[in-house]
Amino acid sequence: MAEDFDLFAAAANNPGQTGGAPRFEPLAQRMRPRTFDEFVGQQQAVGPGRFLRRMIEADKIPSLIFYGPPGTGKTTLAQMIAGMTGSNFRKLNAVAAGISDIRAIVKEAEEQRRFYQKRTIVFIDEIHRFNKGQQDVLLPYVEDGRLILIGATTENPFFEVNHALLSRVRIVQLQQLTDGQLVHIEKMALADKERGLGTQNITAGDEVLQAIAQLAGGDARIALNLLEEMAAMLPEDGGELTVDALENIVGERVQHYDKKGDNHYDTVSAFIKSMRGSDPDAALHYLARMLAAGEDLNFIARRVAICAAEDVGNADPMALVVAMAAVQACQFVGLPEARIPLAEAVTYVASAPKSNAAYLGIDKALADVRGKNCGTVPLHLRDAHYKGAAKLGHGTDYVYPHDFPGHFTPQQYLPDAMQGAHYYEPGEQGAEQRQRAYLHACWPDRF
Repeated sequence: MAEDFDLFAAAANNPGQTGGAPRFEPLAQRMRPRTFDEFVGQQQAVGPGRFLRRMIEADKIPSLIFYGPPGTGKTTLAQMIAGMTGSNFRKLNAVAAGISDIRAIVKEAEEQRRFYQKRTIVFIDEIHRFNKGQQDVLLPYVEDGRLILIGATTENPFFEVNHALLSRVRIVQLQQLTDGQLVHIEKMALADKERGLGTQNITAGDEVLQAIAQLAGGDARIALNLLEEMAAMLPEDGGELTVDALENIVGERVQHYDKKGDNHYDTVSAFIKSMRGSDPDAALHYLARMLAAGEDLNFIARRVAICAAEDVGNADPMALVVAMAAVQACQFVGLPEARIPLAEAVTYVASAPKSNAAYLGIDKALADVRGKNCGTVPLHLRDAHYKGAAKLGHGTDYVYPHDFPGHFTPQQYLPDAMQGAHYYEPGEQGAEQRQRAYLHACWPDRF
């Protein structure tokens, strides 16, 4: 069903509430930013001078879809637009709204444009829950400008939104908030006497604020909810927030894991070395430590992919395929389910035969390219597709390997100046054993 978007700001009209922030509202709702000065993070999208910020400030909003993890500011940005725009602003919730609600807003939009010369912006929360029929109804009105669409979704819009609709909107991807940004938000809430906890005489050290941020996993709403729950446990005259109190609330031991400190680097180092050392149990242990501490999923997945290429290499080329599938799966499904493809990739990499031959080979080749005059590309290997190449001798003596038995015939590939250079030395592990045998048959003097 359609809602008047002024419901976002209903608190401002509630008499008897300080600063328009009723105390029965959750802290996360009360502390929603109202201006860009209060908005934390997402500088790549709404920093000074950025396209979206300029459009909001100029009240020239294009159709948008905000895409990102929970608690990163999607609905908050919509609320800020509602407060800053001169347009008619309406809200739909994709779970409850039907096609009739869309048509009612379109009719209202036409009246607003005809009688008041006002645009209508419709905000659709959880737009990924709109079915194809509902999205198709929206399409012509977004296309002709009768509606300016702002959607919010935690799901990849390229999978969940019709391509026709996607082509008419601008995707704004919001990033998971960092621990430092969450700590800043927590401190704002503790200091704010109008909407936050500033009147409650609460103190909190950096250790507990950092622990809250880690548990929140980049979600400002979770961080503020935890802060509020801890504050509710204090006496009426205030007190200090502690890690012990946080552990009582979350029901589990808080991981002391500073993502910028020694513990962070020690854990990551042990994680990588356990995969390299073919110990899947140890690798899963350190993976669990990082997940429990709220480590960034992309950071973990990148380390698995690097290890698959650097330490497994061609001994089992499927390791990199599995690792990259885990990278994509993490981005697609998010936590808590992302722990499963991560565990699959980690145990595969740890259990695979190991070789660093490709890693050593490229570093040797780079050292030569950067430190030597390596000469020119041999004439017979140069591009011969353009008119006049043959007159320059380009490609004329090239021998096509597929014309020969075994699809191979020897010829020179390295530049003259680099004859005899040898970079890749496949080992005897896994698939590299087969590679070595094949290369020895081709180049018996080299392999």
